[in-house]
Amino acid sequence: MSADRTATVYDDLPLTLSEAGTGRPVLILHGGGGRATVAGLAEHLSRTAHTLTPVHPGWDGTPRPEWLTGIDDLALAYLHHLHDRRLTDVLVIGSSLGGWTAAEMAVRDTAGIITGLVLINAVGVHVEAEPITDYFALDPRGAAEHTWHDPDRYYRDPAALSPDERATLQANMTTMRALTCDPYMHDPKLRRRLGRVRQPALLLWGESDRIVTPAYGAAYAAAFGDGRFAVIPEAGHLPQIEQPEATFALIDDHFSRTGTHSSRVAPR
Repeated sequence: MSADRTATVYDDLPLTLSEAGTGRPVLILHGGGGRATVAGLAEHLSRTAHTLTPVHPGWDGTPRPEWLTGIDDLALAYLHHLHDRRLTDVLVIGSSLGGWTAAEMAVRDTAGIITGLVLINAVGVHVEAEPITDYFALDPRGAAEHTWHDPDRYYRDPAALSPDERATLQANMTTMRALTCDPYMHDPKLRRRLGRVRQPALLLWGESDRIVTPAYGAAYAAAFGDGRFAVIPEAGHLPQIEQPEATFALIDDHFSRTGTHSSRVAPR
């Protein structure tokens, strides 16, 4: 991944992001685990596209202004950044709360900057029969059991972390609470608004996710004006890490089917 640069969205909101590659712009939005969770995806896409991979304000030591208290604030900040850069034909990919942010961007994109969406195990809507797991109530082992298809492989013992790593993790969780807890991990108005989004949306879900189950992928796909749902076996909340080849192949296909230069025929 290339070196970070800083862009000013508002006077009190510097945005830290990394860019690589050339071609169609792809904005890649991480989830609660930070930008490292989408680093492999960004590296893969940078071979064929112009990737922009920000750090959400308040994650990994970056500043967060006091007024930035919701995913809607984050969505507008990224939309304004794309507008300021005069970027068009943008594919937005979001993992977990990054997927929620992508959906909120799409419902606010009156300028038509976004031409495709990929949501990976996204929070943001509510399914009555299967409420989103309270991640903040889980201990580290419980978090691993809910997140990964193979928790033994990916579990990290907090005792093995350095003091700096523990401090960063704690700060990240504080920011995630500020942005997602009122109401918890969803926007009650979002689901009904998604029918107005005509950009093709791909909903990718790890089959073993116990934080936000595949029922959420199906609900998102049904809510979008043009949604397509795909389940990735032997993967949990972060299929781009557990099953990168399968995940990247589905994203590459969506990349080629969307955008202003694709041969895709829009649905009637």
